[in-house]
Order: sequence, then structure tokens, then C-alpha cells
Amino acid sequence: VQLQASGGGLVQAGGSLRLSCAASGRSLYSYTLGWFRQAPGKEREFVATIRWTAGTTDYADSVEGRFTISRVNAGNTMYLRMNNLKPEDTAVYYCAARGPGTRDFAYWGQGTQVTVSS
Repeated sequence: VQLQASGGGLVQAGGSLRLSCAASGRSLYSYTLGWFRQAPGKEREFVATIRWTAGTTDYADSVEGRFTISRVNAGNTMYLRMNNLKPEDTAVYYCAARGPGTRDFAYWGQGTQVTVSS
């Protein structure tokens, strides 16, 4: 699976951005896709996941209610809508994929920078 993330940028606190992740290479049936982020000097952290077939979602507490993960099956594209952005959301955002029955996210995109100014 190849993943290509895009949509990052510079936004003021309280603003919104939408990240996209285009997947290719194989069917995503029964895969789980997700967004992770890594801020300078910090470890990479989980943001949100979506089960591709069922559409069920999961969010980190820090983004619950502000971020929305979604996908378009036909286009093999995943999105992360980020509202009410805060300076602490500043990070490189990565999309990733985990195959059915596996525990680890084995496939990663290249990352897209999100910077939120105060």
C-alpha cells in the first residue's frame, strides 16, 4: 500500500484545515487507516483511525470533538477535518495503514506539516 498525505499548512488558532491521504497499490478491504502526528522533540502520537470497510472511528482524547476522520471508498482517499485548531496541534501529520489481523501500522505516508499560530 502506498500512501500520499497532503493538505497541511499554516493556520491561525481557531482555524480549520483538511488533510487528505490518497492510497494506492491494493484494495483496502478490512484495512484500518489512521492519522498520527509528531511535534518537534516529541514522540509520534495517535490522532484518529477509521476501519475502511465498516467506517467505525476512534479518536485521541486531545482531538475528540474537533477533528473528524472520514474516507471515500471509491476514491481510496482518507480525510482528516481539523476544526478549532490550537497551537499544540502543530506537528507533522502522517497517514498510515494496518492490514487485517495485524497489530502494527506497516504502511506510512511521507507526512504533511501543520502549523498553528497563536
